Amino acid sequence: MNEVSSTVTEAAHIPSDRKTLILPLLIIGIGTGWLLTTLGIVPGINWIWTLGLAVVGVLSFAVSGIDKSTVLIGPFFIIASCLSVLRQTGRITLDVEVPILVIVIGILLLVARSKAIPLPDWMVLEEKQQSATHSP
Repeated sequence: MNEVSSTVTEAAHIPSDRKTLILPLLIIGIGTGWLLTTLGIVPGINWIWTLGLAVVGVLSFAVSGIDKSTVLIGPFFIIASCLSVLRQTGRITLDVEVPILVIVIGILLLVARSKAIPLPDWMVLEEKQQSATHSP
């Protein structure tokens, strides 16, 4: 019995697999982008900026799961990262990128209104605290 409880306790202190994957994947992504730029395959892309945008989007899901805020934040930053690559490679201009991002944020705001998507935990806790303070 003690062996099982000590194993469970040890497992509780080990960081989740998703969280320990973030840094290595980010480093691999930056290195791959750097190599592609150096070889002239994908010239002139600011990989730190582009991957930074994508990481913010992915981390929003990894940290908070799927809720009304991450459905808005995650895809927006991932799409912004993709559009950034297109702009930096000369496929689109800033005059095209910005209106697309405005359209995307509008669509994501509509999607986040869905009743099927839960409220974020921080918003649910805040509502519970407010109702507890207003209750007699």
